[in-house]
Order: sequence, then C-alpha cells, then structure tokens
Amino acid sequence: MKEDFKYQVIKKLVETNGNKKAAAIRLGCSVRHVNRMVNGYRAKGKDFFVHGNKGRKPINCFSEETRRKIVDLYQTKYHGANFTHYSELLAAYEGISIAPSTINTILMAEHILSPKACRVTKMRVKMELLEKQKSPNLSTDDKLEIDRSIIAIEDAHPRRPRCAYFGEMIQMDASLHLWFGNTKSQLHIAIDDSTGSIVGGYFDEQETLKGYYNVLNQILVQYGIPYMLFTDRRTVFEYKQKKAPTTEDDTFTQFGYACKQLGIEIKTSSVPQAKGRVERLFQTLQSRLPLELELAGVTSLEQANEFLNHYIKEFNTKFALEINHTKSVFEKQPSVDKINLTLAVLADRKIDCGHCVKFNNKYYKLVDANNNPIYFRKGTDALVIKAFNDALYVSVGNKIYGLEELQVHETKSKNFDFVEDTPKKHKRYLPPMSHPWKQASFQAYLEKQAHRASKTC
Repeated sequence: MKEDFKYQVIKKLVETNGNKKAAAIRLGCSVRHVNRMVNGYRAKGKDFFVHGNKGRKPINCFSEETRRKIVDLYQTKYHGANFTHYSELLAAYEGISIAPSTINTILMAEHILSPKACRVTKMRVKMELLEKQKSPNLSTDDKLEIDRSIIAIEDAHPRRPRCAYFGEMIQMDASLHLWFGNTKSQLHIAIDDSTGSIVGGYFDEQETLKGYYNVLNQILVQYGIPYMLFTDRRTVFEYKQKKAPTTEDDTFTQFGYACKQLGIEIKTSSVPQAKGRVERLFQTLQSRLPLELELAGVTSLEQANEFLNHYIKEFNTKFALEINHTKSVFEKQPSVDKINLTLAVLADRKIDCGHCVKFNNKYYKLVDANNNPIYFRKGTDALVIKAFNDALYVSVGNKIYGLEELQVHETKSKNFDFVEDTPKKHKRYLPPMSHPWKQASFQAYLEKQAHRASKTC
C-alpha cells in the first residue's frame, strides 16, 4: 500500500505539473527525493516503485528442507518438548542453531502448539482448526490430525513473592508420571523457595517415606538443616486419623519425629496453589526430563537416580537464581552417623521365647558392642531401629543393642567340616545413650500425637 500511495502521488504530480513541496510533505521526504521519484516514474513507470527485494528470500532464511526436518523431528524424536527446550536439543544433538521464536513460527504454521502455550493462543488455534475442519475438501485423515492438534485449556497457578533467605522454606512434593520406560514412577523433589534451586530429588516406584527420607538426606548432606518444609497433606507428613496404624505404617509420626529432632518445622496445605513453586517445577520437568532420560538411555530406577544427580546441577545452573550464602539460614550439616540414625524406620516388637526379635520375616539375636549375645525374657518390649544406611539396632528400656541375623542353617558343621580360625570381629558401633531413638522418649512422643490420642479415648 505504501508503494501504491507513492506511485499515485508522483503520477498526479507529473500529470498536473503540481507543487513538489506539497508532494514532499505528503510523502514525508525531501524535494530532492521527489525529483528522484519523478525521474524514475518517467523512465520505468509503476515498476520503479516496487521494492527490489520483493519475492526474494532473505539470506538468513531456512531452506524448506530444514524447516521440514524441524517439524518432523519435533513430531517424532522430540515430541512434547517446549520450544525453548527443543531449541537447546536441536543445537546439542542435531547441529541446528535456531531461536525459539523461529521454531514457534515454523511449528505454528503447522498448527503445532507448545505445551506451554497460553490460553489465548490455544483458543485462537482451536478456532482456526475448527474453521478448517468445516472445509468440504478436507480428507478424513486431515480432520483426525486437526482433532489431535486441539489442546485442552489448562488453568494457570497464581504467583506469590519468594522467601527472603536461602533455606527459609523448602517445598517438597512427588509427581507420578511416565518419566522413563513403560511404567510410571514417582519423582520426589525439593526446591528452595528463595532461589528456585532444586536441593534434592529421588525416583521411586511409589510416594513413600523412603523417597522423602532420601530427599531430606540430600538436603542435610549438601546444605544443612533448613528452617521449614512446606508439603501437601500426605500421610507421610500429616493425617487426622488412620485405622489402627502400626508404628511401621505410621510414617507421619516417624518423619515428624525425625524433623523434630533436627529442629525442622513442617507446614502442610491441601491447596496446590499454596506451594506453586514446586507445582510449577513439575510442569517444567515433565516437559524436559522424560526426553533427557530417553536420550540418555535410562531404563531403571537406579540409572534414573544416577542421571538425576548431574541433571539437577545443570538445571540449577540454567534456571535457578544465584545462591547468596551470606543470606542462608541453613544450620550446620549434621554428622553422617547422626543423619543415618535420625532418618530411621521404627517397628514395635516383643522378645520371643528364643530370646530373638522377628523383623522382615527374619530372626535376629541381640548383641552388645563386643558382639556378645544378650538375652531378655519372653514378651519384653523392644523397638527395632532400621537406620537410613540399613543398619539394624534395637532399643530395650533405655539401652540400644545391635542385631545379628540368625541363619536358618549353620554354614558349616562342627562335626563334619574343618573349621578354620575365624577372624576376630571388630567392636560393633552402637549409638550413644543421648541419641533420640530410645524407647521411652519415642513412646512419650507417640502419646502426644492427636491422631493416636483420639483412638485411645
């Protein structure tokens, strides 16, 4: 339209021998440039006003072959990645350097939306596809492809200000998703609210006490003791009542008691928007991590947890804010022994007639620090302690003893096998009396719990 407007003004100027200054004001140029256009009009006519690059492709334009390759790769190899992540994957694995905005232009031309497309974009594309679907010349396959392209509208999470200090609030949650392979698994994750740094992550088959213990262990070892954990109302963290839970099933009590000994406050909420930081993190991870795990050839939980260790470092480098350690409220890291004993699983048992306790369908005898057997009367109350590193102890009264598995059969016969001199056993480590996992102190904590008190009334 600009070119046609210039043409009409110069044409009228020449035909009527009009005022060049008035024409210059209308066109927003100088009289000298008007003279050039008059000479060009007399020499070439209307063709003079057509831009020289009209119909030419820019020198930096991608070829049709490359554009087709970008579309095909997204639909096959990298399907589900958001466009920023897809740009990074193309640069890393395909040698194609392209901006996310260009990817958006190319894929939107094919009506392929990003998983992170906003509500307005989804509605606009949906209307375009519905209009196209009404076309009488459209084949059945094209109509099915359009139906697959229409994405359901999702509600967004509201934002809130970040905490002021690193370690002031750690948001924890787990997400059931097809992260790798053909079976869904649970990714337990913890993110610092102040910096957005992932401070712990662990894959497991279910959302369990074990998964959250592993995440808390990573936080304690790498950073220290945080001020607060903000979670949802899972039975690991909080519940009102549960039908006759045993001490082993009462994961809320065990996780809560461990946090109490470390001085960590637990805050829970049933509203997902209240802990929007970790909910938004799962959106990002569900978009990026499955592709990364697939490209790394991950097929098992062990491989996934190993891959997760270095992936978290890369993720934090790219997305998290820089950590200001002067504004950290993490307390000093506990010793490894204290962490192993604090993140423990407990089970109430009674001494049997063979002076043993049964745990996980195995019998164990009680021993002291010098590996000498200790015998208690039948029916004596005992508290079995399975430490985070799988070491087993038992608390009887106010003292802690070691547990030694009782074999079903002797490995060698004293009468028929030559018995070699057995090496002298090293002195067994037993937790000190000051350790919190004592039967009396744990029992006192149980009696204060509201969900247990309501059952005894």
